[in-house]
Amino acid sequence: MARKRAAHPGQADLFDVVPVVPTGPAALAGSRHQTAHAVAQVLKEDPRPREVIAAEMSVLMDEEISKAMLDAYASPARDGHNISWDRMKALIVVTGRIDILRREIATIGVTVVDGNGLMLAELGHIDREMEMLKQRRRTIQALAQPIGGEKRK
Repeated sequence: MARKRAAHPGQADLFDVVPVVPTGPAALAGSRHQTAHAVAQVLKEDPRPREVIAAEMSVLMDEEISKAMLDAYASPARDGHNISWDRMKALIVVTGRIDILRREIATIGVTVVDGNGLMLAELGHIDREMEMLKQRRRTIQALAQPIGGEKRK
């Protein structure tokens, strides 16, 4: 059997934690503020000016997004200015902050896997299937009787 590869530092194993889906009254209360904090974190940690990020989002979405809009989305105090899902996706794409997307989506019991992670999961699945097929072959080979009295090699 193949050895398990060492995980990249800081990379969580997809199967380490079973996500919990929030249910019940007010299970998602405060989500607007949490989203605003996520937007603020993305903007604060990106080295580019907000005007540049807004311009790149505008090009990506083919609609005007301004620095003032990003400022409003990043402010938990401005309840009337919550970022839409489409604009949040654009912000994630423009800044490359899949880690923030993963963290925020995890709050509803969902895991995000990118294309590379999906291919790695598929390789692991293929390895498990190959090992099961090898074991099945060994079992059948041990049980199978030679035809015509020939000795099996």
